[in-house]
Amino acid sequence: MKQLTTDFGNPIGSNQNSLSAGAMGPLLMQDYQLIEKLAHQNRERIPERAVHAKGSGAYGELRITQDISKYTKAKVFAKGEVTPLFLRFSTVAGEAGAADAERDVRGFAIKFYTKEGIWDLVGNNTPTFFLRDAYKFPDFIHTQKRDPRTHLRSNNAAWDFWTLTPEALHQVTILMSDRGIPASYRHMNGYGSHTYSFINDKNERFWVKFHFKTKQGIKCLTNEEAEKIIAKDRESHQRDLYENIEKGNFPVWSVKVQILAENEVEKLGFNPFDLTKVWPHSIVPLIEVGEMILNRNPQNYFNEVEQAAFSPSNIVPGISFSPDKMLQARIFSYPDAQRYRIGANYHQLPVNRARNEVSTYNVAGAMNFGIGDNLANGAYYEPNTLDGASENAKYLEPDLAIGNSAARYAPLDNDFYTQPRNLFNILPADEKERLYKNLAASFDGVKDEIIAKALAHFEKISPEYANGVRKALGK
Repeated sequence: MKQLTTDFGNPIGSNQNSLSAGAMGPLLMQDYQLIEKLAHQNRERIPERAVHAKGSGAYGELRITQDISKYTKAKVFAKGEVTPLFLRFSTVAGEAGAADAERDVRGFAIKFYTKEGIWDLVGNNTPTFFLRDAYKFPDFIHTQKRDPRTHLRSNNAAWDFWTLTPEALHQVTILMSDRGIPASYRHMNGYGSHTYSFINDKNERFWVKFHFKTKQGIKCLTNEEAEKIIAKDRESHQRDLYENIEKGNFPVWSVKVQILAENEVEKLGFNPFDLTKVWPHSIVPLIEVGEMILNRNPQNYFNEVEQAAFSPSNIVPGISFSPDKMLQARIFSYPDAQRYRIGANYHQLPVNRARNEVSTYNVAGAMNFGIGDNLANGAYYEPNTLDGASENAKYLEPDLAIGNSAARYAPLDNDFYTQPRNLFNILPADEKERLYKNLAASFDGVKDEIIAKALAHFEKISPEYANGVRKALGK
């Protein structure tokens, strides 16, 4: 067996787990191979996004109707607050010319133009993801893109990876279920997916998950229905969103959160920062917050949708991160991708620009559109004696207790089957049949030994699950 190495020939001891401060701790910058893999992936395609290349967008508002001030001091969540926003929907795996109605996860990225700066919530239409450690993310995306030899998509690559990474089974079951092909962007939910944190005015931290529940109702397509639509219209989701907003039929989502105090995480029974798992509503109920409405179309697709740049690193006081390893890596990876794809000053483009005053000393670089013009007092560095912009300790976050040794920690559990089983068990009989059929279709071109491994995983989820897929495969 060949030794895996870095691009410079250095041997790699682990390609499975990022280097973190404790099993549930944040990642370390010294994990150079993690950063190398993510940075390399961001530069693999020119000029479209490496993932989420095909997208649609619209402007709207977040309207807060409930008081959650005991959890967060963020002004965007003050009762009665109305915050303008831009939302970009997307498919994940396909290129810019992909059909909208393909079976794929949908991106659900929201840019909130708050009074305290930009807050980006970069999520999907699923509450989970295929992975819980970004160390494997570039490898996963390679399986979803084209084989570099044949330039064709490969079911064999996808299933080879999934069967060797059973943490993906929860997300795979969602993807292959009815919800794998939404009828439109209006008829699907959105999720922050990751665990984030709220911080209140007492400097107390709470863990939070964000949910956006469509008020249009969930509507999905079967493979056969999607094929008929794609044959006539590859832009079906874009057309539906644009035309409905133009007609004044504005789509609306109910905004809800799940909240856990720092000392309550044990009641989940698993790592609360594991992106492959959901927080059961029976343990952590949904809390109503307000609603989100989309009510205005972009006027220039390239300027406002293609150049829209999101990053979970953009947060405001009262909202912050968690030790979620996927989120920690995205905090680096997303802005790095935007700097490469658009340029160092991508944040100055109108669709990305903060609506409040910006005071920064990052004022150079190509295409500087005016941020930094407030340096007339001569201060272009910090600290200074020229009354320039400076720090304010009131915005410091509460300490996050870690207290562990840095190592490549394996995940805290290897329970890949309970949550997929819970999902499978609540599916109606007719949807289970479509799940079996969709899975069987996805095995086209996949080697028999990989199919056998997949069936073995399905068996551990539920014998009914495995037998249904076997029957659909004619085995």
